[in-house]
Amino acid sequence: MPLRDRLLACLVAVLWGVNFTAIHLSLEQFPPFALVALRFAVLAVPTLLFVPRPDVPLRWLIGYGTGFGVLQFLFLYLAMDTGMPTGLASLVLQSSAPFTVLLAGLLLHERLTARQLTGIGIAVAGLAGIALYRAEVGGAALLLPVLLTLCGGLGWALGNLCTRQARAAEPLKLTLWMSVVPPLPMLGVSLVTEGPAAIARSFTTLGTTQGLLALAGLLYTVVLATLLGSGIWTALMARHPSSTVAPFSMLVPVVGIAVSWLALGDATSAVELGCGAVVVAGVLLATTGRVRAQGPTGAQGQIEATMIAETASVEPADTRLAGWKSTPVRWWPSRPGVTTSSSRNASTCSSTPSRPNTTV
Repeated sequence: MPLRDRLLACLVAVLWGVNFTAIHLSLEQFPPFALVALRFAVLAVPTLLFVPRPDVPLRWLIGYGTGFGVLQFLFLYLAMDTGMPTGLASLVLQSSAPFTVLLAGLLLHERLTARQLTGIGIAVAGLAGIALYRAEVGGAALLLPVLLTLCGGLGWALGNLCTRQARAAEPLKLTLWMSVVPPLPMLGVSLVTEGPAAIARSFTTLGTTQGLLALAGLLYTVVLATLLGSGIWTALMARHPSSTVAPFSMLVPVVGIAVSWLALGDATSAVELGCGAVVVAGVLLATTGRVRAQGPTGAQGQIEATMIAETASVEPADTRLAGWKSTPVRWWPSRPGVTTSSSRNASTCSSTPSRPNTTV
């Protein structure tokens, strides 16, 4: 992954880490399911009116909106509303990274290197250390909120895979149209479980200090976390294998814990800071690498080494490529006057591309 894309992935981690504090402020005013519907409706209405639909298969668009928009935030907001601490929620939700890698290997057949597996293992160990410390010392994370947040991480992982398969040429359009999926289902869930009275009451008190802070949190969530952050993330998922991009999400809890400490007064211990450093080290190990090329030296050698590294880091996930196979070519001349199958194959390869094997 190029340095620019690594920096963009880190920017998304910062935006999403701060977003947990913004969500906390919004949940002080709005019911959780109504808030999910509201945050996506703000984007969905102008999208339907002014943004053309992206040229991607409808199933991947709906899958992205269902996984990333509905399942992730339904479970996350419910967990935070039932007592999940802000910093710990940002930590447990990053289970999406190992979920994404596991599902990508099982469903998309993406190959993982030993370096990636080692880095992810180190990062998961750091996350586990923070979770265990929080559970033992604070005791605030009960079993149900943790399980709900893990379900949110699984929904995020499913959204990641759908994004990868969509391969949108215009990722921003995909992000905007993803927001069309959640509002109606979440509004229905909110009306059934939370009731019209609770929804109406949350809007009648928006003029209070708490209401204004909730609106500020909602604005941050919609513009910076969803529009900018998810737009960049969608572009990265379309450009690189899921197993390369997903580990960057493990940086989110480091930011989330720090911001919740600064803004909400949640104390962060030395143990948590140390485990956060372990997470950063694991992400760096899983997403960076150097390939040493033999041969040319100087600028030309550096360029070739970079090309080799970038080529090696990309594993095709599109199963349509599985049917393509190369044709062996003989490089010695055939006998005069005799046209062999090998020479015909060589001529074909030099003029037209091979056709996919349709035999199953």
